Amino acid sequence: MKIIWLGHGSFRFETGTQVLLLDPWLTGNPMLPEDSHEAATQGATHILLTHAHFDHAADVIGLAKKLEVPLVGQFDLMSYWAEAEGIETIGFNKGGTVDLGGTRVSMVNAVHSSTLGTPEGPRAGGTEAGFMIHAEGKTIYCSGDTDIMADMEWMGDYYKPEFGILSAGGHFTMDMAKVAYAAKRYFNFKTLIPAHYRTFPILEQSAAALVEALPGVDIVEPEVMQAIEV
Repeated sequence: MKIIWLGHGSFRFETGTQVLLLDPWLTGNPMLPEDSHEAATQGATHILLTHAHFDHAADVIGLAKKLEVPLVGQFDLMSYWAEAEGIETIGFNKGGTVDLGGTRVSMVNAVHSSTLGTPEGPRAGGTEAGFMIHAEGKTIYCSGDTDIMADMEWMGDYYKPEFGILSAGGHFTMDMAKVAYAAKRYFNFKTLIPAHYRTFPILEQSAAALVEALPGVDIVEPEVMQAIEV
């Protein structure tokens, strides 16, 4: 499986015949050059969405229409967009698992917020979530935007993810120290990829503290559009 960072909290997963885009933020993403947008999304078979904030959801409707692929996420938001935008969606909820044709995705809890910007101000956009992606005999925990939460204990014990992609930039999500704490207490990661950092000055710029805190874990600082093989 190949994991490709698109900057911020956006990823591309290539596994078998499937290409999954996770929170693909293109428009205004300062980490992803415009001339990389086509390569970042080419061949996608599904789009996964953790929550409705602009830096995760701004491009998903347009991409779903352009690529003619389903948008996969929290039931309430998917139902609304299916009716309002005429796109194909797969809506499910926390505790559920969907089979996307060989790759299974389980929705798990996250602690954040999820709103849509409208001319009348922010409106609720479903609820925030994370995903466990099961493919090629591996399980990857994609935390989405979240703080540490007690749910991580059962999630780590039940799903036993070997790989983690955790938001670690601070201010809006966990910072590097909290990710290190969560990884030590709740998970047994073989490989950990920090995300949602370096995008803006307000966020953490380095994963050095994470590397130092987790000497037994392979911490991979991703580079935009460079594949990580797991």
